[in-house]
Amino acid sequence: MVSAPRNAHARAALLMLGSTLGFGLMAIFIRLASQSIPTWEVAFFRNSFGFLALLPMLVLPVLRQPRPAAAFAARVHTRHLPRYLVRTAIGIASMFCGFWAIAHLPLAQAISLAYSSPIFVTIAAIVMLGERVRARRWTAVALGFLGVLVIVRPWSHAFSLGTLVAVAAAVLSALVAIQIKQLSRVDEADTIVFWTYALWVPMSLLPSLLDWHRPTGIAWLWLAATGAMGTVGQLLWTRALKLGDVSALTPISFMQLPVVSLAGWLLFGETVDAATLVGAGIILGSTFYIAHREAQLARQQRTSAPSEAVEPGV
Repeated sequence: MVSAPRNAHARAALLMLGSTLGFGLMAIFIRLASQSIPTWEVAFFRNSFGFLALLPMLVLPVLRQPRPAAAFAARVHTRHLPRYLVRTAIGIASMFCGFWAIAHLPLAQAISLAYSSPIFVTIAAIVMLGERVRARRWTAVALGFLGVLVIVRPWSHAFSLGTLVAVAAAVLSALVAIQIKQLSRVDEADTIVFWTYALWVPMSLLPSLLDWHRPTGIAWLWLAATGAMGTVGQLLWTRALKLGDVSALTPISFMQLPVVSLAGWLLFGETVDAATLVGAGIILGSTFYIAHREAQLARQQRTSAPSEAVEPGV
């Protein structure tokens, strides 16, 4: 007979695997949609369709209550709307950079650099939260930077300014992770998710109107799938981290890299060069150690999942 804790760990692993596939498919659909739709507009539709996929999950639980509208309003109520405006503005910038990188760089390269975000989270946690970081985590951060440099290769003819956009997305994603950690101390997860999407939609609409391309044909499918997979990935990711240890689940999230690399080869004729493979290996190793160490500290302090468990794909 399987024990309850073992069942919880198995469910967490399956949820993380589902989240990883969801984010991997989202990246593929972003690339497909970007062939005919500008990046800002892809971001807008990702947020719009994602919000539509999210609302039933927030609304259905309160429909059985005597006053559903009041119950829903109470569920998403916050006294910190200005902080959400800052969080979502940075999140939109991170999303745009990340989507641009997925659309214009080889998929394996864009996703590998996205995984460097926990490295920047560690630094941001020191500056913004006053957290103490000892020598072993500093070593992991330094190795992670080395992995980024191996992929970006600023010293060679292979260097592209586009890789810096991917790095910028990782840095901005780290700032978002810190802000989410701060907001989670004052608001529930459903409140954070609701206001994030409610503000993301109009924020991403405004710049997309400057270069609007009306989607046609199969582009609608790619856009809808981008939003749906992004929301599914987020929800499964959150639930996985509630059930399991982030250090045990992080290696599962790395499966996104071979998924998108295979898709890049099959759909777009991309190959993965040696520098990207080596750099990705260094980044993933560094990220795994940071997640492992943060999980140990979280257990010692009896806190929630560590901020370094950055969502792999905004």
